[in-house]
Amino acid sequence: ELQCDGNRSGHLQNGELEFDAPVNEDVIRLIAAQLAEIGDKLDKDVQTRPDLVNDLVQRFLNENLSREEIMRHMSGAVRELAQAIPSDMEQEKAMLVLTMVLTKKILNTVPSLLHRVFSTTVNFLNQQFHNYVVEMVSA
Repeated sequence: ELQCDGNRSGHLQNGELEFDAPVNEDVIRLIAAQLAEIGDKLDKDVQTRPDLVNDLVQRFLNENLSREEIMRHMSGAVRELAQAIPSDMEQEKAMLVLTMVLTKKILNTVPSLLHRVFSTTVNFLNQQFHNYVVEMVSA
């Protein structure tokens, strides 16, 4: 399942693990729990739209489509699903979670697409929600 697990990101330098920035682990866990709760609610909305998931599956299966074209389709699907987001829910957070829920549904449908779907989704999230995620973690 695609959920934040509270792990800190880092990289190896000179054989030692260095963390990108100090973060409050409790804040990360709280954000992860909130995203998981929102994901459970939005999962029901996505289940009512199997056509959207199937369309994205077909886009990922089409090896002639570039990653950018697929990301445009993913963005359209997220925007379409976002129209049903309750007004009391933070729009950007819900769209972030919708992206993860759609990714999960695609991978449950065609697990062999794992690498392509995962890398495309990570790029999409970085393009669309990077600043938002940084703001959430540093708040």
